[in-house]
Amino acid sequence: MNPTTRRQFALATTALALAATTFCASAVAADAWPNRPLRMVVGYPAGSSPDVQARLLAEPLSQALGQPVVVENRPGASSNIGADMIAKATDGHTIGVIGNGPLTSSKFLYAKLPYDPSTDFAPIALIGAAPLVWVTAKSPTERTPAAYIAQLRADGDKQTYGSVGPGSGGHLGMELLKQALGINPLHVPFNGGPAILNGIVGGHIQMTLLPASTVSPLVQAGKLDAIAVTSAKRTPLAPTLPSMEDIGVKGLNIEVWNAVVAPATMPAAHQARLSAELGKILLSRDMQQKLLVQGWRVDDPSAKSLKARIASDTALYRDIIVRNKIRID
Repeated sequence: MNPTTRRQFALATTALALAATTFCASAVAADAWPNRPLRMVVGYPAGSSPDVQARLLAEPLSQALGQPVVVENRPGASSNIGADMIAKATDGHTIGVIGNGPLTSSKFLYAKLPYDPSTDFAPIALIGAAPLVWVTAKSPTERTPAAYIAQLRADGDKQTYGSVGPGSGGHLGMELLKQALGINPLHVPFNGGPAILNGIVGGHIQMTLLPASTVSPLVQAGKLDAIAVTSAKRTPLAPTLPSMEDIGVKGLNIEVWNAVVAPATMPAAHQARLSAELGKILLSRDMQQKLLVQGWRVDDPSAKSLKARIASDTALYRDIIVRNKIRID
């Protein structure tokens, strides 16, 4: 090979090496994720528990991913508007915080749902769960849960319970209790938890199922009686109250919970990274304490745990909704 040819060969080799390096760098940059801010859609209004949880998670998740996480509230239609936005997002940078209803019971309550909970979402992380508390009008004398349940059985449909509307957690939960205990209080819908509590204190209805954070002030003030929590086991959120198993109801675990989900179309590697980072955040002592103060218990936050919870609760609510022919539209 003459000097000229050797020099041309060297220049060509160098050019190819530079081109290959540039290509690889471009490929790495294209594969880097996230490469712009993430949108965290919340299908509930500002100040709601999913909204508060989303804002608690946004900052540490942003630090972990190296990109801003922007919370966007899209309330309406029992959170189905926000859920539909999450399900249909195709930008690869949209996730959401969603309650258990749209992921489990909504598909049986609505004749037409714009998304399919079983196929349109990727489970990312279970944020926190909380049982409801079964509270009643204040009794003039002390009574045990067993005595109260016996009285309810004897009263048949003479007593009433309140919920925030058909298909709500309080409505479905009480229908499950009715089935498990052989009681028959009638349903009265109200516009919000405070209205329900005023109805009980005022003597218009006799009972309800609501979160501990909502009913605790009135129970502590002696204006309501707390019968039990709706979780299978006792809970640190209301440690003095009996559980479902304590009052003789086996195999029933009624809790509300919130979760982080992504569109099912998000690449699996991105789902895995989100799940891993959120797992670290949720299992930190600081985050667990913040959620506990708000009335939420953190268990296993993994995507696997969330997927199992969606499946078990879907089966639980499907049966009670179908049996009682509960519909919203």
